[in-house]
Formats: sequence, C-alpha cells, structure tokens
Amino acid sequence: MLPIKVPDWDEWDEQSETFVSHKGPFLKLEHSLISISKWEGITHKPYFNSDKTDGEMLMYIACMVINAEPTLEELSHLGVAELNKIGEYINDTHTATWFREDENKKSPSTKVITSEIIYYWMIKAGVPFECQKWHIERLLTLIRVINEKEKPPKKIPRKAALAQQAKLNAQRKARLGTTG
Repeated sequence: MLPIKVPDWDEWDEQSETFVSHKGPFLKLEHSLISISKWEGITHKPYFNSDKTDGEMLMYIACMVINAEPTLEELSHLGVAELNKIGEYINDTHTATWFREDENKKSPSTKVITSEIIYYWMIKAGVPFECQKWHIERLLTLIRVINEKEKPPKKIPRKAALAQQAKLNAQRKARLGTTG
C-alpha cells in the first residue's frame, strides 16, 4: 500500500472573481490484480501489453485507490514527485525472491496477458483469492514460484550422465583397488 497526498491547489472562480482553495485528498494506493481488473473493465485494453496515455494512467491511479473515490480532476493535480513515487511503487517487485534466467530460454512471450489470465493462473496454482489484493509483482512471483516448484526435475543430458557414471566408477575402482 502506498500513501499519497494530492497537493492542495487554488482555482480561479470566474463568477465570484476570487481564488478558491481546494484541499487535496489523502489516498491509499494498491497496484493489485483488483486494480488492473477494474482498469481493464473501463478501458477494454490489456494492462500489461498496451501503451497507456496520460489520461489512462490517471484512470489507472484512480483504480488503485482503496480508501476513496477521487475524481480525475483531483488526480490531475498530482505533481511530478507524487507521480514518480507512484511509478517507483508500480515498478518495485515487493519481494526478495529472484529467478535465475535460463540461457536456452526463448525471448519473453508476446501473448496478451489480461487480469482473467492471471485469475486463471491463481486458480490453477491454488492461490487463495485474498492474494488478489497483493502487489501484482508479488502475486506473479508467487505464481511463478509455484510453477517452478511443480516442474519435474530436469533430466541430465545423456552425455553428462555417462560422464558422471564413468567418474563414479573410476572412484570406486581406485578405492577398492580393482581394475574393473
């Protein structure tokens, strides 16, 4: 959860010909599967495989809010510092888990990933629905960990297995003092 304070702002009221002060709301943001699902429902675009306009990003920030319903007008007063903080929060992994990448692995998939696909992965992996509120990177990491742990052990290539067997045989011969 990321706490953000929208800065206060002044606005010119043409009727009264005075400046009107507005107090910026205090927001709590979550970059979660729920937020992504809300945004995809509004924009009809996949979150992960699409470029976002500034307006769509503000809309996504609105979908991230868990304690209020800010207007796009209020969110448009977010400053560079607040937007940078939100960007850092979205891009943070929120986990200590990391994966060693396989050199033989092909480039990342270009398949379209939507919130429904991630819900499918959750169900398939047995991840409880409470986790949909987690930071999305943490949820995706958990799903990946489950998939990695469920994989059958890698087979040793035949050549390596024969070399390993030959080495063990040589060690046994040396230890027992035999020729084979």
